[in-house]
Amino acid sequence: MEDIKQLMRHHYLQYASYVILDRAIPDIVDGLKPVQRRILYMLWLLHDGKLHKVANIAGQTMIFHPHGDGPITEALINIANKDYLLDKQGNFGNLLTGDAAAASRYIESRLTPLATETLFNPDLTSMIPSYDGRHMEPIVLPAKIPLLLMQGADGIAVGMSTHIFPHNFIELLEAEIAILEKKPFLILPDFQAGGIMDASQYDQGRGRIKLRAKMELRDAKTIVILQICHGTTTESLIHSIEEAAKKGKIKIDSIHDYTAEHIEIEIKLPRGQYAEETLNGLYAYTECEVTLHSQIVVIKDNHPCEPDVNEILNFNVVKLQEYIRCELEIEEKRLQEKIFFCALEQIFIEQRLYRELEEVAAETDIHGILSAALIPFHHLLWRTPNADDRERLLNIPIRRISRFDTSKNQDAMQEHHTQLQRVQKDLKNIPKVTIAYLQALIKKYRKSFPRRTVIDTIAQIDTRALETRQIKVGFDSETGFMGTKISTPNTIECSNFDKLLFLFGDGTYQIVNISEKQYMYHQNQKVIHFGIADKSTVFSIAYRDAATQLMYAKRFIIDKFIIDKIYCYVDEGMMVEYLSVLPNPVVSLELITKGRQKSKNVQFSFTKVQVKNVTAKGIRISPHIIQRIETAYLPIL
Repeated sequence: MEDIKQLMRHHYLQYASYVILDRAIPDIVDGLKPVQRRILYMLWLLHDGKLHKVANIAGQTMIFHPHGDGPITEALINIANKDYLLDKQGNFGNLLTGDAAAASRYIESRLTPLATETLFNPDLTSMIPSYDGRHMEPIVLPAKIPLLLMQGADGIAVGMSTHIFPHNFIELLEAEIAILEKKPFLILPDFQAGGIMDASQYDQGRGRIKLRAKMELRDAKTIVILQICHGTTTESLIHSIEEAAKKGKIKIDSIHDYTAEHIEIEIKLPRGQYAEETLNGLYAYTECEVTLHSQIVVIKDNHPCEPDVNEILNFNVVKLQEYIRCELEIEEKRLQEKIFFCALEQIFIEQRLYRELEEVAAETDIHGILSAALIPFHHLLWRTPNADDRERLLNIPIRRISRFDTSKNQDAMQEHHTQLQRVQKDLKNIPKVTIAYLQALIKKYRKSFPRRTVIDTIAQIDTRALETRQIKVGFDSETGFMGTKISTPNTIECSNFDKLLFLFGDGTYQIVNISEKQYMYHQNQKVIHFGIADKSTVFSIAYRDAATQLMYAKRFIIDKFIIDKIYCYVDEGMMVEYLSVLPNPVVSLELITKGRQKSKNVQFSFTKVQVKNVTAKGIRISPHIIQRIETAYLPIL
């Protein structure tokens, strides 16, 4: 059994690691999941400027990806619909309406100029064997743009998930420039669907945002939805509006979807309903307003981590500078080699070193003789010639030797020197070169990627206030029924969210919800108070102990309760003889004295009684027996 447990634990960890690292979570370096990286790499290998069938791309990518053509096609369509990296031809579906794409054999795609310009460089790409060892695939692509934040990402792995919002491409590049210039910056999400966004709680990708659909009031009775919220479709939005109407949250007459190239959903309102008043209901009860939570999980150094968007962007800036430095260093070496061979070729031809080889009989001696002939000229070269250099000299055609133009060669060397000086100057100021590179991208692509989502402040809608309405509730003391459909002069005005409080003559009370009709008499005890349970009303009562006939006074507030539960406000065996909700009631008591003394009247003010909890004991009003409370007010309803 222990062996099985260890085996299962090992296999589960292997599976979990595979899903996290190789399927669901994007890498922070290039912002891609493995399937996306493989698709883009294969498209780069196939790239000839022409469109390729998606079915063919999927089939070719399967040499790298072990999960079949279905996931590859789905991932390719997802990348293409983000409108950054892939050109598309045919029906790739519609993110706004939820329509599916056509079959992969009917649609075509290729890399965009942005992708070919910024994602690929064989000199900077580290490769590993593919899953079957037959081919080599990139570990990550040397992306020079912040692809992770541009496209966003969603993925569910084992024990973790990621939900990264897309951001505006141009704003990301401007933020990278601000990082290089050590200036403050702020980056916020930008969605293809547009809409209106409140990002006050975004917290650099660790919080949430609120989105609203963009709506236009065509007239007093017509609302037109022109942009929807990210994550919704026209179909789901219309369904949410219809459901809200069925529940009575909003009132609509009809809804029509005229969406074609752009979204247009028209809502007509019935009599008595107006567009401006209906907007808050649409925001509160439908997908016209949604709240989205950001959760950033990425792979960094082969481990999952949770950075914020600023940390990701700073990391991208560091990688971009590394790539630019590496490219400049490669260019520097390439120019140095060009200058070296121009000088070597000129020495070989002008000094007629080739003549020393004319009499050499054995081919094996040629390299040795040429190497010795070049020794006096080593000080004119930046490095010592090797066997490859000598072989290259030996392969120069006789026609080229005879027509060698020293002046032209010097001009070429001078041009290479000028370029080399520029590259070496750039290597000394990588941040400046990086800024220039980013500014060139901004200038080239600014018009192609404008911001679509409007940033604004969205006020919180109080749905309770939206639904609150004033109603009249009646109580018929003859029949004992309470409700909104009870016809009686004894009514109170309240809101539909209020609770009703009933105090009974036996010292019990009950709080209930408002209903159309409900019987309220409790064990044949009549109601002595009927009102709103506002948790602030002070009740003043006088009650008599049936055993001793002594009378007690009590003041209390009912502020805690469970709906429909019966509670006591005096102990069992007590008889309530006076109740008032006046601030400071004063009553007249008729006392029974001892002996032959006549009864006498005294005044009693309830201000002497401290307001306490409903379960607290009362205080004794008088040591004498009280015959009656002459001014007693007991509202038997």
